[in-house]
Formats: sequence, C-alpha cells, structure tokens
Amino acid sequence: MNLLIMGPPGAGKGTQAERLVKEVDITHISTGDMFRAAIKEGTDMGKKAKEFMDQGALVPDEVVVGMVKERLSKPDCEKGFLLDGFPRTLEQAKSLDETLKDLNIKIDGVINIAVPRERLMARLTGRRICKDCGASFHVMFNKPKEEGKCDACGGELYQRSDDNEEAVGKRLDVYEQQTQPLIDYYTNQGLLLEINGDQDINKVLDDVLAAVKK
Repeated sequence: MNLLIMGPPGAGKGTQAERLVKEVDITHISTGDMFRAAIKEGTDMGKKAKEFMDQGALVPDEVVVGMVKERLSKPDCEKGFLLDGFPRTLEQAKSLDETLKDLNIKIDGVINIAVPRERLMARLTGRRICKDCGASFHVMFNKPKEEGKCDACGGELYQRSDDNEEAVGKRLDVYEQQTQPLIDYYTNQGLLLEINGDQDINKVLDDVLAAVKK
C-alpha cells in the first residue's frame, strides 16, 4: 500500500502518520527526515541539497524529487510507504507522478486531514511555552495547573511570536493557496481520501484506516 498524507498546520497530520504506519506496517517517509538522512549518508541528491541549504537558498524541486526517488528506491519501501510532507505544490505532484512512473510504483490513496480554519486557529494560537525549561502547554488541550505557570519548574509561560493570530493566519493562507490545486488534482484522479480531523484522534485514525482499506 502506497499512500500520501496531507493536512494543514495544526491538523494532527504527524500524529496520524506515525500511528497509521504502525497499523498497516508500511514505511513512513517524512521529507524532513529524508533530507537529514540523505545529507548524512552523502547521497548525490543529499550533496546537492546541502549546497543550496548552506547558501540559505530553497532546495529546487528537481533536487527534492531526486531525493524522493532515491528514498523510494530503497528496499524498505517495497512493502509500501506513506509519503508525508511532499508534494506541497501542483508542480511537485506532477513531477512525483513522473518519478513514480519511472519506478513502476502507483499511489493507492491520498489522505487529506481536513479541519475547519477556526479550529486550526484555536489549536495553533493556544500553545504556551515555558521561558525557563521549554515545556509546552495548551490553553485548551493541555492546561497548566496554574494559569501562566509551568507545572514542571514554575517558570513563566509565554506565546511564541509565530503562534499569534496574524502569523498563524498567514501560514494557513499559504497552505490553502498551495494545497487547493493539489486537492483538485488528486480528486480528479480518484485518489483523494477526505478525513474529518476535527474529532477525537482515535476516531480520526479509525476513519483513516477504514478509508485506506477500501
């Protein structure tokens, strides 16, 4: 079973990805992990990616796609994989299709964890961090025993600048602009599996499993 997973910031995509691969015994390919591994191993594409990253530049799509191709060619992907964090744009999706064709691999489904924007805002703006020990809390889901104070060390809790409404709104805008064409693309291919992410995480996993097993 070969799957892709998508979801906006705050949708819980990473949590569901980690749980799903254990349930169906496939390889989890997170693009962040893939980058680090390719650079550490010194693969051809890893070296190229490092050159761009060392200059503070974005890694071009053709290099990222090359890294994905290297990763999907490894033996642990033969049993199936879940690609997490790629593609992010329509052009990347088209390039990925060409790569998969070269490798004689087909995608069985594209999981989209959907959560209403207002819920994402509440999730992403509710995080609070301890100034002293770095412990993380949430005003809705993981409240400290005493408001504004860390349970672990008593330090002051604060909201990171990138967790405020304006910053979060911009992140969600960018995600929506990039992702809507992807959703249309995979819907037209009959691959999109729309999952309601605004429910208990166990129910989300149940829905994901039911969708992929169809």
